[in-house]
Amino acid sequence: MKEILISAFSLLFIIFLGYLFKRFGIFSKADGNRLSQIILNLTLPAAIVVNLAQLNVSFNITALIAIAVFFTLVQLLFLRLFKGRQSQRELSFSLYMGSGFNIGNFTLPFAQSFIPQAIPLISLFDIGNSIMLAGGTGLVVEALTGENYVFNLKAFLQKLGRSVPFMCYLVLLLLRTASIAIPEMLITVVAPIASANTFLSMFMIGLYLEFKLPHYAWLLVLKTLLLRYTIGLILVVIVCFTPINHLMKLVLSILAVTPIPIFNVMNAVLSGSDEESVGFCSSLSFLISLPLMTALIFIYR
Repeated sequence: MKEILISAFSLLFIIFLGYLFKRFGIFSKADGNRLSQIILNLTLPAAIVVNLAQLNVSFNITALIAIAVFFTLVQLLFLRLFKGRQSQRELSFSLYMGSGFNIGNFTLPFAQSFIPQAIPLISLFDIGNSIMLAGGTGLVVEALTGENYVFNLKAFLQKLGRSVPFMCYLVLLLLRTASIAIPEMLITVVAPIASANTFLSMFMIGLYLEFKLPHYAWLLVLKTLLLRYTIGLILVVIVCFTPINHLMKLVLSILAVTPIPIFNVMNAVLSGSDEESVGFCSSLSFLISLPLMTALIFIYR
């Protein structure tokens, strides 16, 4: 128990360290953008290689890809059902900010500190999550908001193809399905890079933290977050009663309450939401998810 609390505090400390560096002008939010490129194109792919090198592929774990799509659809449909009186722009905000899972920048670094044995399962879930973030979520959001949306398969595949983490997932999954071993020399070379992923990811989150919110947006943000985490906790309860192994239950439970993914933050802004509301909502989700995910680690011990 003590070790879990210390690990949780250390992650929170790194986040606020990044925030303080921004507040004192040592770094800026723009530096967070540069840092995200290092994470997405270097440290995260390295972590994927290291942690999936010994993956034993079976039908049970590959089902996580479909489960990720299902979880996202559940979020979107529930958010649409309980939208209340919202304009089209507000509904788009709720759908984007209330759905999806932040895995590469948060859940994987979190798992590296708490449950490294769960990383292969989380990585498979992220394949389905990436498919939704790359275009699947946008397709559903546009359908639910009644806007005219033309799905561009070529652009969708190009977005997935340009995602270094997704391609690493795909290549590692194919190699391990064929029982092809990853060279030990490669793992040794990338291991130091992979070890930097947790610190850089949490520090980047600190650089992105925003605590300014227009008064008119308070109700929308709070309602969206309340629905997001209510849906997440309902999924946690359902997972608890499913006949799956202990580790799988833990993985699906912590994934259900992860923060808002960066892709959906960008899509919410592109759909017309103001950056302050989106930034505040995203920042608050990180601070809500960390204690919730830590509490679930305690419960499943």
